[in-house]
Amino acid sequence: MNPLLARMPHSGVLLLDGGLATELEARGHDLSGHLWSADLLIDAPDAIREVHEAYLDAGSDCVITSSYQATLEGLRARGLDDIDAMLALKRSVALARAACAARKPDALVAASIGPYGAGLADGSEYTGVYPGMSEDTIRRWHAPRWRILASAGADLIACETIPSFPEVRALARLLQETPDVWAWFSFSCADGEGLRDGTPIADCVSHLESVERVAAVGVNCTAPQHVASLLAAARSVTDRPLLAYPNSGEDYDVAAKSWKGASGPDSAADFASLAQDWRAAGASILGGCCRTGPGHIREIVKVVS
Repeated sequence: MNPLLARMPHSGVLLLDGGLATELEARGHDLSGHLWSADLLIDAPDAIREVHEAYLDAGSDCVITSSYQATLEGLRARGLDDIDAMLALKRSVALARAACAARKPDALVAASIGPYGAGLADGSEYTGVYPGMSEDTIRRWHAPRWRILASAGADLIACETIPSFPEVRALARLLQETPDVWAWFSFSCADGEGLRDGTPIADCVSHLESVERVAAVGVNCTAPQHVASLLAAARSVTDRPLLAYPNSGEDYDVAAKSWKGASGPDSAADFASLAQDWRAAGASILGGCCRTGPGHIREIVKVVS
């Protein structure tokens, strides 16, 4: 059974967490390396577990692992051999599972798989432009990490911040090749119509309709003001659960490696008030992404309660 539906609270809304890296930085950790928050899988794993616990305390029903940018290539570049790189990926799941055991035993763990662009650490997940990368090449690049995380004990895989249609197709093929594994597909969008590469979101969702064990579809790391229209477009072509965990609305400066510009909502409470629009557009799985924290989740709890 779809693990998201199996654990859906009586309120009809399942709450995700917020930005892992955002909260780690707020706690004083330096995430300027190529591995981003996954650096702490090596240097300070307890810090990751503590942030998972903070989100569970705030009301999250599902925590997402710290493996978003933890690619095998990146882990090797940090000096890990193949076995230690594999163990670091599995550790991301174990830390999330330990946090759930300590705070909320029935909470879900979603193993994060970020896009190819996140592995490059050059901001290309915000463009969806991967020169020279075919669908087959993207699939081959994702496959080793996918297989490790699929066997690491998570409840499902979170295919996150997907910016391009070829990457949607590549990840869908990996899901079809992995019996008994469920995954959600969450797209990164530049506007209220489509993915970063310009593909209409409805086309991506339609493609996934024939793929088994897709637990949910939706958007993340997208400005809050675009979410409702994107969800409406997705709902027009699917009856599957919809999820939404947008960022704060700021823009990521690739050169400076920082978020800049005015955010969308002025406060966590304002962010949560927009969640009512996402709920009205069909989303039953809500949370936050970059530049959101436990306070945002607490405010969403108030809204959905």
